[in-house]
Amino acid sequence: MAVPNYTYLKLKVLGPNGVITIESTYKHAYDCDVECIEYAEALVEAETLIVNLDRLDSLLPEPKRRARTFKPAEAIKLVPVDPACPDNRALRISATLDIK
Repeated sequence: MAVPNYTYLKLKVLGPNGVITIESTYKHAYDCDVECIEYAEALVEAETLIVNLDRLDSLLPEPKRRARTFKPAEAIKLVPVDPACPDNRALRISATLDIK
């Protein structure tokens, strides 16, 4: 229920005690327009970048996946995670490390 007047940069709104008038300056209006334009340009650039990245992703070949097994370089020893737990879970650490 507001009435904008772009010529005079005023906005009139009916308030509880009468009409409320909100005023601005031409400089502030210009700064707001510049900010909106910059924001819109940034959105367009971001959307263009997303489209280009999607296209580029579709052009890349699928990476080759190889199943490998891990072989420790040195001797290892098993350290129980929780000695009180009977599920026998253990960490594998280098045999040259102290258990603590």
